[in-house]
Amino acid sequence: MTPDNLDDRLDAIYDAVLSYEGEITAQLVAAEIDAGTDIQVVLKDALIAAMDEVGDLFGEGQLFVPEMLMAAKTMKAGLEVLRPHLTDSGTKPIGTVVMGTVEQDLHDIGKNLVGMMLEGGGFKVVDLGVDVKPADFVAAAAEHGADVVGLSALLTTTVPNMKKTVEAFRAADYGGRIMVGGAPVTREFAHSIGADGFAGDAPGAVDLARRFVRND
Repeated sequence: MTPDNLDDRLDAIYDAVLSYEGEITAQLVAAEIDAGTDIQVVLKDALIAAMDEVGDLFGEGQLFVPEMLMAAKTMKAGLEVLRPHLTDSGTKPIGTVVMGTVEQDLHDIGKNLVGMMLEGGGFKVVDLGVDVKPADFVAAAAEHGADVVGLSALLTTTVPNMKKTVEAFRAADYGGRIMVGGAPVTREFAHSIGADGFAGDAPGAVDLARRFVRND
């Protein structure tokens, strides 16, 4: 039975995300749309709130990457129901992130998780996929007006292409912020190649992107 109280209904969506119940999440979100609930309320107080909790639990060691990935996929099921209504209502994301795996690297699991977490955090995400050339990153950032660019690499042999990509952005006088991540990437390396920040995991990437758009 659906609760009459809005807060209880939003809690039900929140709980469904944390229970990895994608079909139920989508159904509950659709019911709120049918009920005329403010789209922003559903997005912020249910879906984004749930993903923030996932990030906190991961940070506390209570969740691990597989569970975080399941929660992100569940959240995305609800977000897909909301998406056309967000567009129709003129709701603006908190920022735009262009992201991809650098040239000659075909790994995408970590990147995909970061992308879903960013979407769950209220960002518009433009995912360029894998094996992305520096020029294609720069062109996409310009096309979409990216506030943040996220570069991913998993292989030590492709990490130098991260440096080349950052250099391409600097040469193009890109006005946004660049964050980097991936197994072989460190904070020190990020600083050495001129990136604006480093994220060691998906929740960290969301937090960093938020700080970037707030200009913290």
